[in-house]
Amino acid sequence: MEGRQINDGQWQQIEGFLPGRPDSVGVTARDNRLFVDGVLWVLRSGAEWKDLPEEYGKWKSAHKRYTRWARAGIWKKVFQVLLDDPDNRYVMIDSTIVRTHQKAVCGKGRLG
Repeated sequence: MEGRQINDGQWQQIEGFLPGRPDSVGVTARDNRLFVDGVLWVLRSGAEWKDLPEEYGKWKSAHKRYTRWARAGIWKKVFQVLLDDPDNRYVMIDSTIVRTHQKAVCGKGRLG
């Protein structure tokens, strides 16, 4: 694995409000940090979910969980906390690091 997408200090800032507890395996995930790292890998790389490295878990499960957290507003909280961190180089998402799919370049019905 490439390593952590967020550092220990950043993790300590967000772990307390993430869903799940390590002592309730089965109800929620015990691997929140690995999951967050995997999501950040996808967002940073611009890769499709199906290309998520195996070290981060099954891509379908990760995508479903990502969607649940998005609907619950968890990602909004995560990014609000991490935006204030000067070491957030992997957390910031902008057009310089996110790739667009080749079919998204032109609008519907237009030729590029």
